[in-house]
Amino acid sequence: MRGISYRTKDFLCRCGALIVLGLSACAPPPEQAATAETVAVEPLLPAPRPLRAPPAARPQLTVLPASVAVPDPEPELRLQPDPFDTEAMLTDRISTVYPAAPAAPAGSSEASDPAGADQDGPAGEDLASAGDAAKAHNFRLLGTEIQPGTFQQLTWTSTEAFTGTNIASAVLVAHGTEPGPVLCLTAAVHGDELNGIETVRRVMHGLDPERLNGTVVGVPIVNLQGFHRNSRYLPDRRDLNRFFPGNPSGSSASRIAYSLFTQIIRHCSALVDLHTGSFHRTNLPQLRGNLNNPAVVEITRGFGSTIILHSVGASGTLRKAATDAGIPAVILEAGGPMQVEEDAVEHGVKGIFTLLDTMGMYDRLSLWGNPEPVYYQSRWVRADHGGILASKVDLGKRIQPGDLLGTVTDPISNEQNDVTSPYRGRVIGMAVDQFVMPGYAAFHIVMEAPVDKAKTDSPVDTELDHSGLDLSESEPSD
Repeated sequence: MRGISYRTKDFLCRCGALIVLGLSACAPPPEQAATAETVAVEPLLPAPRPLRAPPAARPQLTVLPASVAVPDPEPELRLQPDPFDTEAMLTDRISTVYPAAPAAPAGSSEASDPAGADQDGPAGEDLASAGDAAKAHNFRLLGTEIQPGTFQQLTWTSTEAFTGTNIASAVLVAHGTEPGPVLCLTAAVHGDELNGIETVRRVMHGLDPERLNGTVVGVPIVNLQGFHRNSRYLPDRRDLNRFFPGNPSGSSASRIAYSLFTQIIRHCSALVDLHTGSFHRTNLPQLRGNLNNPAVVEITRGFGSTIILHSVGASGTLRKAATDAGIPAVILEAGGPMQVEEDAVEHGVKGIFTLLDTMGMYDRLSLWGNPEPVYYQSRWVRADHGGILASKVDLGKRIQPGDLLGTVTDPISNEQNDVTSPYRGRVIGMAVDQFVMPGYAAFHIVMEAPVDKAKTDSPVDTELDHSGLDLSESEPSD
C-alpha cells in the first residue's frame, strides 16, 4: 500500500472499522463469547451530552374575581333539608319577609361596584370596602341619630297633662352593627298590665348591640297616665287600644295613639305588643294574630313553645292597625294584671329572644321548646249563678265535654253550682277566684278546628268596654 495516498489509507481504515463493527453485531452466543477476541473500536461520533433537568415549576397564586365559582376538589355530600325542618324553613321565610336594609344609592360614598374594583391595589382592599358598605348605618328615631353598635334611651312625648306639662315616656333603642329588620316591642298599652313592662326591660337590657343585626325598639310603658293610676284606661276612661292608628285632631286617646303610631311604629318592620288578662283574669302565655296574613304567620312560628290563636283583631287595636299598615304584628298574652309574675315574664323573654334568633337578628338561642298547636276557635264558659267562684282546673289543662271547671257557691244559702265544659279543648284563660255575677266569663277554652276556620273571626276579638259593647260571646283580651 505504498502507492496509496494518506486520505485513501484513512478511508480504508475507516471502512475496515465499520466491517469489524458489523461482525461484532453478529457475535456468537454467550457460551462462545469467552473464546472470542475483543476488539476495541473508536466511536465515530462524540458521546451525547447528558440531558439537563428542566427547572422546577414555581407555584403561582391566582386571585379570581368574586363572581367566578371555584370548584371544590373534594366535593362534600350535602343532604337536602328536611321539609319539616322548622328552623331552616323559618329562617328562609323570615329573610324574605324582612329583607336587610336597602343598599346605598348609586353614586354615594357607601355604594360599591364589585365589577369596578381597583385592579392595581391588593384584593384585600376591595374586600374591605365591600365589607364597609354592608355595615349598618345610623338609625334615626324621635329626632335622634343612633350610631351602629350602641344602646340609647330616648323620650317620646305622648301628650300634655291638664296642667299643660308634657307627659314623656321612655323609649329604649338597641341599634346593631349589621343591617337587618327593626323589631318593636310595646307594653302597658293598658296601664295595669305589668308583666309586659318587665319583659321589655329584661329583653332590651339583655341585648348586646355589638352582636345585633338590625334594630330593636322597646316602649316599656305606652299608657303612662294609666300606669300612674294603676288603671287599665286613660284618665277619661277611654281604652287606648281602641283608637289606633289615631287622629291628630281627635280625642286625647286618639292623639296619643296617632303620636305613637307615626313617630315610632311606622319606623318598624315588625311589632310584638305585650298584654295580660284583664279584670281579674289570667292568661296562659299565647300569641294572637291574623293567621290569614303570611307575614304574621312567620312571626308566630318564631316564638318557640307558645300556643298560637287566630284572631283578626278588633278595630282600633294597635296590632290590627299595624298589620293593616303593612307592619306584621302579634299580641303576646301572659299572666294577669296588677302583678309581676315570674313564670309569665320568663316565658315572654325566652319567646322574644327565640324570635330574634329565627329572624337572624341575634344569635343567642336555638329554637326553644316543642312547637305548640295552632287554634282557630275559642269560647268563654260562663257562670250561670252568682256567688263565690272556686276553680278546679289550672291554665293549660286539656279538657273533655262534661269536665268540671269550677264551682260557684251562694254565700247566703250555701247552694253550690258546678261549671262544666261543653267543649273539648284546652284552658288558656280563666278568672281568678272571686265573687261573680250570673253570666260572668270564667274559663277561656280553645278548640281544635280545620284550618279553613281561619277565614272567620274568633269570638275572642270582642272585648268588654264600659261604654256598652254587646258581650255575646267573650270577654276582653287585647
